[in-house]
Amino acid sequence: MFSLPSSSSVSSLFLVLAVLATGLYAGFLLTFLIAVMPGIAALPDERFTAAMRRFNEKVPGPVFLVLFLGVIAFPAVAVAVTVAGGDNVDGALAVAALVCAVGSHLITITGNIPLNKALAESEGGDDGAAREAFESRWNSLHRIRTALSLAAFGLLAVAAA
Repeated sequence: MFSLPSSSSVSSLFLVLAVLATGLYAGFLLTFLIAVMPGIAALPDERFTAAMRRFNEKVPGPVFLVLFLGVIAFPAVAVAVTVAGGDNVDGALAVAALVCAVGSHLITITGNIPLNKALAESEGGDDGAAREAFESRWNSLHRIRTALSLAAFGLLAVAAA
């Protein structure tokens, strides 16, 4: 006979999915922070802006979008099931992780994406001016969202332990 999984099983499943999605997303952001951006920083303006424009065209693909959405959806479901059914998931840590993930996404949506769009729109113009308007601010925002994503991953990993 078929029986519904317990709330504990469901919340644990979504917590594992949250850890995986958040870890992959945080790792992606960290790679950009410690390897990609320092690597292209030495490029001349026209090559730097061309590289960033191509990254910004390729990154929001299907796999990235699953991670981007999963970083919010998976912990939110784990928390909701925990609240509804009461189980062994550490809800406070999962909520803190969710707050960090939402903060990271807000920075992405309100800061990095508009900078990406402005850089795309500047194509064919003065690459030096475009880079000047983009690089420092984008990197500052990226450091913050990376730190928040890493914190979310750590909190979820501890909650799942």
